[in-house]
Amino acid sequence: MIKPAQSAHPNAIYFILLLVPLFWGGAFGVTKHVVTEIPPLTVAALRFFLAGLLMVAWVVARGGWDWAPIKRRWGGLMLLAVTGVLAYNYFFTVGIQYTSAINAALVIVVNPVTTALVAVTLLGEPWSWRLVAGVALCFLGVLTTITKGSLALLTSLTFSSGDLFMVGGVISWTAYTTLGKVVMKDVPPLLATGASTLAGAVMLVLASFTEDGWSRLPAASPQTIWEMAYLVIFPSVVAYFLFNVGIKRIGASRASAYINLMPVNAIWIAAVFYGEPVTLAHMAGAVLIIAGLLLITLFDVRAKTPAEKPSAA
Repeated sequence: MIKPAQSAHPNAIYFILLLVPLFWGGAFGVTKHVVTEIPPLTVAALRFFLAGLLMVAWVVARGGWDWAPIKRRWGGLMLLAVTGVLAYNYFFTVGIQYTSAINAALVIVVNPVTTALVAVTLLGEPWSWRLVAGVALCFLGVLTTITKGSLALLTSLTFSSGDLFMVGGVISWTAYTTLGKVVMKDVPPLLATGASTLAGAVMLVLASFTEDGWSRLPAASPQTIWEMAYLVIFPSVVAYFLFNVGIKRIGASRASAYINLMPVNAIWIAAVFYGEPVTLAHMAGAVLIIAGLLLITLFDVRAKTPAEKPSAA
């Protein structure tokens, strides 16, 4: 069986990565409904436990399960589980209850910036004017999108304990992205994603016992069941895998830039499926974000280091 990584065009990853913010952007609206019936930590635990089982089953079916790299990098894989699955989901699901959506978005959008800074500082990824300009345009675009072009919203913001939880989410995701670049030098992306997701899910299950959520599952509506299926398969399995492949192939800073498209996708999905209006500020923000992504990815003409050249997963 030919692996997708071997048969795809070297530049295909730039287009494939567009699916990541699409699936993650769609997860916001879906999760918003699911948590009305099932508590947040229980939702996260169920979502990632089932996703982890699917990933591991997929790896085993492809003959890719290998204990050797897992034993060699078990410490790094556990750190991926703690940062990207347990910590990020804990900070986000708890923090969103105590802060506004605008505050949460403003804090979380710092992820690509912090990831780029860490990648340049610790991983030796090159810093260029295209990266600087691209990050700035993406940040400005998301800012325009979530504030609807009104500076008054920025000046009136106050920070709460929920905002501090969101900062914890930013730190957790930055650590996950940076660690993934290091760990996946020795561990294939799918194997690393499956092992770390399942391990992190077990941690989430233990954390979920602090809330009375599992007893509510039998009473969940058919809509919630279908929405949970979406959360398990697309944002959790497919998006996480593609994101880790992107980190390995094009670097942590450029792969993380795609996260900026999440609010854009959340906007159009809300407009199409929930009838919410799209404003001029939304469209302006989308243009700025896409322009920033082009600067960071497609038009980055610097020479690639050997570690960043396309390689088989």
